Amino acid sequence: MSGVWVFEDGIVRRADSDPPSGAGDGGSRPNKVLVHVPSGEVVTSYDVLERRLRELGWERYLYDPCLLQFHQRSTVHLITVPRDFARLKLVHMYDVVVKTRNVFEVRDAAPA
Repeated sequence: MSGVWVFEDGIVRRADSDPPSGAGDGGSRPNKVLVHVPSGEVVTSYDVLERRLRELGWERYLYDPCLLQFHQRSTVHLITVPRDFARLKLVHMYDVVVKTRNVFEVRDAAPA
């Protein structure tokens, strides 16, 4: 990991690299959406996500003021997403995808 590294405001970053796509826009996800594959439905809210996860046997797990968590009794998997849907990032989408194989996909958003 060679290159020039800068430490600013408690964060270390590579100074000589281009920012990843989506950087600088507050961490939003302008080009990706989470899709329920069997229905083709785009997940636009936690109501949609929770309904689809319940169909697969996932249950709400504990109450946390900052997070929503879902688990399946038959596995050790835990899906954790921020309580505010606007803060859902790509890493959260892929967490859902990995733990629900062949049911959800992350796709490019349709152009507006």
